[in-house]
Amino acid sequence: MKLDSRQLRYLTSEDWRVLTAVEMGSKNHELVPTVLIAQIAGLRGGSGVHKSIATLAKSGLVAKIKNAKYDGYRLTYGGLDYLSLNTLRKSDTVFSLGNQIGVGKESDIYVVADPTGKQLVLKLHRLGRISFRTVKANRDYLRNRTTGSWMYLSRLAAMKEYAFMQVLKREGFPVPEPIAQTRHTLVMELIDSFPLRSIDNVSDPLKLYGELMELIVRLAKVGLIHGDFNEFNLLIKEDPVTKKSTPILIDFPQMLSTTHENAQWYFDRDVNCIKLFFSRRFNFTSDEPGPFFADAIKDTDQSKRLDIEVEATGFSRKMAKDLDRFVEAVGFTNEAEEEATGAQEAVDGEEDEEDDEDYSEDDEEEETTSQTAQEDQTEQELAEQTHTDTLEDPQVDDPKLAEELGSLGLQDPAPPLTAQNLAKHLEPLNLQDQQEEYNATVEQQKKKKKAAGWSI
Repeated sequence: MKLDSRQLRYLTSEDWRVLTAVEMGSKNHELVPTVLIAQIAGLRGGSGVHKSIATLAKSGLVAKIKNAKYDGYRLTYGGLDYLSLNTLRKSDTVFSLGNQIGVGKESDIYVVADPTGKQLVLKLHRLGRISFRTVKANRDYLRNRTTGSWMYLSRLAAMKEYAFMQVLKREGFPVPEPIAQTRHTLVMELIDSFPLRSIDNVSDPLKLYGELMELIVRLAKVGLIHGDFNEFNLLIKEDPVTKKSTPILIDFPQMLSTTHENAQWYFDRDVNCIKLFFSRRFNFTSDEPGPFFADAIKDTDQSKRLDIEVEATGFSRKMAKDLDRFVEAVGFTNEAEEEATGAQEAVDGEEDEEDDEDYSEDDEEEETTSQTAQEDQTEQELAEQTHTDTLEDPQVDDPKLAEELGSLGLQDPAPPLTAQNLAKHLEPLNLQDQQEEYNATVEQQKKKKKAAGWSI
């Protein structure tokens, strides 16, 4: 969904308390009951809660679900965005929101500014926007839930990316500097650079190819594999003075450890993605094979493994397993066509998905009208069928039985319906006698009324 912050300034403190109550209730309820929202918010009187809910629903921050068994509301991604922006605003991390500079299958990128006017990057994780189409058949993965699970996974993705960016930046890897993280959002440094996918020509492809392969091996030596190392997650920064180009690595939610059971497969895929891109875009093919996973982890220093350090920072093993299940269930593709298609579907189809999930009285009325029309049509068809169906003569194969039926006249065709046949069965109506009887009755009633003193 598109982030619209215009209503942010108009929300009152009561509205924020109610929105926070919906978020807290979403931990155990996919549809938070209205009574529970009022209890968590702790507002005096029920009218204030309902007024705030109406304001939030009008702004698209909370929504109902069709055919719900009880009165309640769910938190939308818009509501989660507002809660994150409010937290960043209170901490003086973000002061203003700018334009959208990027959209992916599972995230949106915006330019923001801090109170001093310095431009930063705001990344909002939106897991489930495109990947829901891939895993919707696997309900065990979602634990029979949809909205809450996707928001939980988006929060895990932001936490994991922030943790890895911190340790990688500290160890001197070319990554943006992380600033802050809350819920499903991440604030990082804005780097003036160009995506590798938008570059058609480089002065020295061999040098750039060597730097990227060295970066893959360098990550493996500290116990990490990027998992999605391709032209979409690489930026090229050029020094305005020396004209030297430096690759910058971004997007780390799918990063995994070299001890992962499929670590070699992910490592080889990262290597092959770069080889394939350089062959297609720059017509460059390296003569040397590799690098290979076994050689990359041969000299790993166990005391400097960053995957173990990230786990110690608070991103627990359980969280990593939940996110790994998402990666395995969805899978990450590196084809340019699918990436572009997924981003376009994210923009075009999102409003339709929101409309399908949210409760609408107009939709319910339309469904009722359609159902009534369908029932009327069915009754009309049955009536027409009743009038048009005719009894066919039974076909009897047994000659003896046919003779008996013939004697009973069961197989004789019905006589045609004509005026002559009707005259035989219907008695003629004597309208003159009926009129005389009616006149006599009326005259008798008049005499009775006149005798009683009525004015006629």
